[in-house]
Amino acid sequence: MTVVPLPERRERLAAIDVGSNSVRLLVAEYGPHSGITVIDEVKEAPRLASGVAQTGRLDPAAMDRAVEGLRRMVSVAERRGVTRTAAVATAAVREAANGEEFIRRVKADVGLDLRIIDAGTEAALSYRSVAHHFPLEGGRTVVADIGGGSLELIGAVDGLIEHSISLPFGAVRLTELHLAGRPDQRAAVKRLREYLRRQFRRKLPIRDWSATTLIGSGGSFTNLGRMAAARRGLSAADPVHGSSVTIAEVEHLLDWLSGMSQEKRAEVEGLSPQRADIIVAGLAVTAEVLERIEAREVKISAFGLREGLLLEMAGADAAPAAVEPLRLIREFAERCHVDRRHAEHVRILALNIFDLLADKLDAADEERGLLEAAALLHDVGQLVSYRKHHKHGYQLIMHADRLPFSPRERHIVALVTRYHRRRGPRKKQADFAALPKADQAVVRRLAGMLRIAEGLDRGHTAIVEKVAVELCPTRLTIRAVPRYAGADLSLECWGAEEQADLLAKVMAREVVIEPAV
Repeated sequence: MTVVPLPERRERLAAIDVGSNSVRLLVAEYGPHSGITVIDEVKEAPRLASGVAQTGRLDPAAMDRAVEGLRRMVSVAERRGVTRTAAVATAAVREAANGEEFIRRVKADVGLDLRIIDAGTEAALSYRSVAHHFPLEGGRTVVADIGGGSLELIGAVDGLIEHSISLPFGAVRLTELHLAGRPDQRAAVKRLREYLRRQFRRKLPIRDWSATTLIGSGGSFTNLGRMAAARRGLSAADPVHGSSVTIAEVEHLLDWLSGMSQEKRAEVEGLSPQRADIIVAGLAVTAEVLERIEAREVKISAFGLREGLLLEMAGADAAPAAVEPLRLIREFAERCHVDRRHAEHVRILALNIFDLLADKLDAADEERGLLEAAALLHDVGQLVSYRKHHKHGYQLIMHADRLPFSPRERHIVALVTRYHRRRGPRKKQADFAALPKADQAVVRRLAGMLRIAEGLDRGHTAIVEKVAVELCPTRLTIRAVPRYAGADLSLECWGAEEQADLLAKVMAREVVIEPAV
């Protein structure tokens, strides 16, 4: 008997990050097992760091924009039923001579207690968020957060922080000091990189900072991930959390964007128009960090300081202890109001079929877990509507937070779910065609097995206990074993046969479904 955990109790919290480039609100629910589930987000770009490097003060117009944005965020949090809110300010407010004046104004005009945090706390919150979402054991990792005013770097070994440093190399600051108004942007970028290289040699000793893994947090990195995805022919709208961008891709993007006007950059797929003027500086920092620490690629974290602040509010450990991927998957299915008994039974039958046919299909061991996930999630699209729930399920899985998949795994699981009913994969479908041929084959065989398993529980009665198979040169016979003797399996066998077309193509055999004698 499968024991399905009850939904955990969750608290609704809000975190506000008043950064040097943007001000962001995150409203989320937190549970000790499932972690953070995003409810709402608001972003404003008042550019508080604008002019701070030259004048040492926050610009009055930027403060006005920030206060107005914070007023809207507090209203959103109240309407969303938030029980607790925390707000912090980072480099621009921290370094400005009139930073405390801004804090007082926010309190008076908005009623919000805004706390200035030091560079060490800022880095620790970003690291806490990354550690919650990535396994950091087993080697040396550097976490980088490029803000508008500063670059935060955290070096960790086996998940324990060894080094932390804050450097004044934020994207807004570097743009104003080194790139703005320079007619030859490529030459200016070259000089900026030489400057960064010299600074990194002084500040980041190789013995302390060399690492095989770099994880990037913040807008520069998420925009980098989306642009890289678009250049690979993938959708820039898909989640980039967990994806990797090679140093060669960073160099190509930096060179490409350096040769464009700001107006042209604003049209680049995957790049936020609001970041078009500062992205080059952000990529220059990324390229030089990769070079200095001798990493070949950067992993993208879609989570940052705000998530770390939420974890701090909840009193959560950096990483949730004993969070099992299946629990996260089941939590998501539960929020989509899936019929738990049916989903669990389809999972059992799908794995039964996989274990019997995997060798004959040359299926890799990792595919078993992907099939299991797709079986649990195959009906999540019914949250939107029944008629096209296979298509809605694809979209929900592709854009869901906290599902424990890499981008490749997410795409495969979403497509297997997409093809669990109606028509199977076709090459003219863009989402399927974007996959490498080997992964297209994975989707076909897993979807073929899932369709049979789902059909064998057509009535949601769990009356088929297991299956047996007989493979002949021209036929695959799947025999449904009833849970009790004499059970009528006609509906279940009919349901499976209606869905057998895809597996028949994959097996190059006729597929026959019949009750076991």
